[in-house]
Amino acid sequence: MKALKHLNKYFYKYRYRLITGIVITIIAKIFALFTPRLVGASINIVSDRLDGKISEAIFRSDLTINILYLIGAAVVAGIFTFLMRQTIINVSRYVEFDLKNEIYNHYQVLSLNFYKSNRTGDLMNRISEDVGKVRMYVGPAIMYTINTITLFAVALIYMIDRSPSLTLYTLLPLPFLSVAIYKLSRLINKRSTIVQQSLSTLSTYTQETFSGISVIKSYGIEPRTNVEFEKLSAENRQKQINLTKVQALFFPMMILLIGISNLIVIYIGGMQYMNGEIEKIGTIAEFIIYVNMLTWPVATVGWVTSLVQQAEASQERINEFLNTEPDIKNTVNKLTPIKGDIEFKNVSFVYPDTNIEALKNVSFTLKSGQTLAILGKTGSGKSTILDLIGRLYDIDKGSILIDNTLISNLNLFSLRESIGYVPQDAFLFSDSIKNNIKFGKEDATDEDVIEAAKNALVHKNIIGFNKGYDTVLGERGITLSGGQKQRVSIARAIIKKPNILLFDDCLSAVDTETEEKILKNLIKLTKDKTTIIVSHRVSSAKNADKIIVLEDGKIIETGNHESLINSNGYYRELYTKQLSEKEM
Repeated sequence: MKALKHLNKYFYKYRYRLITGIVITIIAKIFALFTPRLVGASINIVSDRLDGKISEAIFRSDLTINILYLIGAAVVAGIFTFLMRQTIINVSRYVEFDLKNEIYNHYQVLSLNFYKSNRTGDLMNRISEDVGKVRMYVGPAIMYTINTITLFAVALIYMIDRSPSLTLYTLLPLPFLSVAIYKLSRLINKRSTIVQQSLSTLSTYTQETFSGISVIKSYGIEPRTNVEFEKLSAENRQKQINLTKVQALFFPMMILLIGISNLIVIYIGGMQYMNGEIEKIGTIAEFIIYVNMLTWPVATVGWVTSLVQQAEASQERINEFLNTEPDIKNTVNKLTPIKGDIEFKNVSFVYPDTNIEALKNVSFTLKSGQTLAILGKTGSGKSTILDLIGRLYDIDKGSILIDNTLISNLNLFSLRESIGYVPQDAFLFSDSIKNNIKFGKEDATDEDVIEAAKNALVHKNIIGFNKGYDTVLGERGITLSGGQKQRVSIARAIIKKPNILLFDDCLSAVDTETEEKILKNLIKLTKDKTTIIVSHRVSSAKNADKIIVLEDGKIIETGNHESLINSNGYYRELYTKQLSEKEM
């Protein structure tokens, strides 16, 4: 139960609703337990009439009153039972809502390294399936537990009042029930954990398959993926069956034990009535009703125990992520305005998940409003510099200063709010094109969206669609071509009008003519903004104030276009090669 202690704060938050629900539950059960006494009394009235102890008029009068009381008690019990479910089950939905938000918000603050080491399907399973299991504990499990405790407490008082010895015989099977519950609950907890892990694996595989469906179809490997999916499904099915086999033992066991209790009541009660230990025959009927009323609560003990064990296993999986501390922490609460001066001082960085040394003693200075171009071969560390400026990772050695302040001493949200970032792999959401562009600035007007799209040279493409800017994209923007996705991503960055713009090889999917036009627009838009352009093309870098060339994480060349053309290095070699390709 240690894992479920995490929910105590929610129980405290909704304590008044829960207390109200408990009070309503007690009232509902008290009225429900009027039924056995009234039925027993009615049978005694009939018995007295048959024995001639009361007249016909008294018989009719007393029986009518009892029946009316019986109906009234049932109606009141039904109303309070309805209110009980409305109160306690609603609390479980509130807790489910809060817990999902807590998990989602925590996912948001976790660092990139966390997402590299955990699969999307598993993340989704914990926020959906696992939270669903926890909700069953907060709602039905608690409700039926209160039900059972209340029913037992009140019923035992009534039963002992009628016949202490018969009550004792009736409850004899309960110790065996407790032992069975203890042993089975431990097994359920173990198998529930296995089932949830299996569901995560299945969800992950399914998510990856659907995300990469174009690759699967291109290589014609649908049969292979089907076989793998069937294999995972079969494994999951078997684990679910193993869990169900254990859970299935509960109800037959409960019914058996309750049946034994009924037989005991009939046999022992009958013997006591014949021996004169029980005065009224109605007492036996009353006890049979008590036993049958306790049948469902006793049966639910097993079900509730199963729910608690499953919830504990799920909450343990949830806590595993909730207890994960983000690598990148915001240590400054006060918002810090960002102008755009950037300085790297002997920066070295090793990726924690791969131990690859991406940068080695990199140093450069960029004043606000200047443009820096970064060139180099694949894997030379170009994109890493942009990730470090956005503080997606913290460096190992050296220092990064923004406006002469250590980047770790800046408010993280202020820093990222001041950055417009266009990644190498343009990511678009399954939403309208307009909303994808407005993602950079939620309060942007339609005119702002169109202006940004025009500057990114994608406006003509958009208005060519049937629904124009209201066109809803497929997952990851699959509706658009690679070049269109990049340009929409550029529009999303520039509409924000940030002080720092980071372009990570974001024109690789467009032709050189379109690239030239976009770059001209960007020159106008970035006059007073600090801009860093990562590219494989000299054409994207030639107008920059500063250019650095990276190789194996080190700066091997630095200067501007003219100075680097005049030197005999990688930049000149790349320029000559690309110039000859263009002429061809």
